[in-house]
Amino acid sequence: MLAEALRADVTANNLANVNTAGFKKDFAVLKDYASRSVKRINDGQDQPEIGSMGAGSWVDTVATRHTAGITHPTGNTLDFALEGKGYFAVETPAGIRYTRNGTFTRSAAGELVTQDGFRVLGQNGPINLDPTGQAGKITVAEDARIFLDNVENNSFQLFGFEDENRLQKEGNNLFRAPDGVEAQAATPKVRQGFIELSNVNVVSEMVSMIAGYRAYETNSKVVQTHDSLLDKAVNQVASV
Repeated sequence: MLAEALRADVTANNLANVNTAGFKKDFAVLKDYASRSVKRINDGQDQPEIGSMGAGSWVDTVATRHTAGITHPTGNTLDFALEGKGYFAVETPAGIRYTRNGTFTRSAAGELVTQDGFRVLGQNGPINLDPTGQAGKITVAEDARIFLDNVENNSFQLFGFEDENRLQKEGNNLFRAPDGVEAQAATPKVRQGFIELSNVNVVSEMVSMIAGYRAYETNSKVVQTHDSLLDKAVNQVASV
């Protein structure tokens, strides 16, 4: 029941972020809990093994599926989507973090920042969209180069990872690379005026939610049955 409750929480979080740009769905990996071998004990000293019996399940880990979401046009100059493997790099108080959410905006200082105010990093440091104090036309090429009034200013610093499954979610749609996981330069295509939608499939998640609730209900009925048997054993069998 605890495993199914946690799996339902994971599914609910996926559904809550179905409209979050660049969100990557999670899924709970269940594992057999304390299975034991079963033997026939009435066959003398031989006691052949007839199989194993589990004692339930538990959540081994919550993993993330890093498949790409659908690219959706927005027409916003400061929206960007990546086609191919790779992540934007952003500067946070805790260090460099990585994201696929390219819904950026311009700060009061003229810098390109995330919706939470974290500065987006370029090859020449944080990306400044107004270095002269006179904001101009911003265009970004597919190879990540940034142009201000047709003059190259900077380029996105994009990273990839040999094993994306080792990245850890940290909130605000950001990923952290744990110790021992090295970021490598990546070259996905950058599409200006687009965002990458989440990779959550609503129908699939709803089916998973219903299946989880049914499994939880089935297990709860087993507990109720055991409780009823214990009640009879204590109050009826013992009274005789």
